[in-house]
Amino acid sequence: MSLFHTDPAVLVLEDGTRFRGRAYGARGVTLGEVVFATGMTGYQETLTDPSYAGQIVLQTAPHIGNTGMNDEDPESRQIWVAGYIVRDPSRVVSNWRADESLDEALERDGIVGISGIDTRAVTRHIRSAGSMRGGIFSGDAAALDADEHRRLVLEAPLMAGQNLSAAVSVAAPEVTPATGERIGSLAVIDLGIKKATIDNLAARGFDVHVLPQDASIDDIRAIEPVGVFYSNGPGDPSASADHVELLRSVLDDRVPFFGICFGNQLLGRALGLGTYKLPFGHRGINQPVLDKQTGRVEITAHNHGFAVDAPLDEPFDSPQGYGRVEVSHIGLNDRVVEGLRALDIPAFSVQYHPEAAAGPHDANYLFDRFADLVRANLSTKEANA
Repeated sequence: MSLFHTDPAVLVLEDGTRFRGRAYGARGVTLGEVVFATGMTGYQETLTDPSYAGQIVLQTAPHIGNTGMNDEDPESRQIWVAGYIVRDPSRVVSNWRADESLDEALERDGIVGISGIDTRAVTRHIRSAGSMRGGIFSGDAAALDADEHRRLVLEAPLMAGQNLSAAVSVAAPEVTPATGERIGSLAVIDLGIKKATIDNLAARGFDVHVLPQDASIDDIRAIEPVGVFYSNGPGDPSASADHVELLRSVLDDRVPFFGICFGNQLLGRALGLGTYKLPFGHRGINQPVLDKQTGRVEITAHNHGFAVDAPLDEPFDSPQGYGRVEVSHIGLNDRVVEGLRALDIPAFSVQYHPEAAAGPHDANYLFDRFADLVRANLSTKEANA
């Protein structure tokens, strides 16, 4: 069936705003937080990023799907978005690497989507009113009356307060051997990790032990790690107290730590800082960030709706007693904290994605920075032995 002659569909926001379009992907009902992503490429990486669990993702780029979907580029084992919104889906797939169309992949994984709506109008509305719950209704559900649509949307859980780590994490440990010159074993707490992250860590010489999100400090110590890594992931960091307590045990052991995205927020909370929900978040692959250590401005890939609350300009004392800390990276669009560096213990984090499989690759050096931190820590331990 032509994408331009499909069933009707409607997007309904919690404030009652409605957008009528055409069904795309699976038919039915889906509910979640409606957010927009500004990347012009990399939609397959976006769809398979576990950090988008529970969210209905709108692509601001108008034309989506022309390169189809392939079996080589997924960032995880499935599509994680709760729903998908595009303006103009491609009528044909025109890339030699494609194994199926985007529409077919969405339908296979049961992802309810909508096409043919004014995505710019939705984006402007969210930018003004903030991210909010919404629902996509297609098939028989599209014919429900407006009050019923909104009632269902308002019954959906708010993103604030949700702990979604268990839904996206591995069930049992998985190990990827080092592909670079071996440094040692790395304990990775899987809060929604992406394949590109694992590949980058292995390339730096780590045997990457991906552990379930409910791993204990004893599980971590059992592999005698040279470092610990917290991945990206969905949900509200204030609802992840167990992960914060686990991280404090890691910091107490003085094991080098690196966190990205959700891992940055959890490091902030472990250090005793607060976190808060952004009005509409940062999602896309074109976000400018200042690395205060080098003075370099990087174009970076983001996917986060929460941020750390910390002083931007001067080092400060960790409220939790971990010594001095500084904000290492700052977002240049809105001066949001984009990275933390502990000055008295071996720990740092960034709020964005240095692996960025679809690009940009400006921040990929952070994996080298972590490997250098681990090597320096090992040298210090050997010298003091």
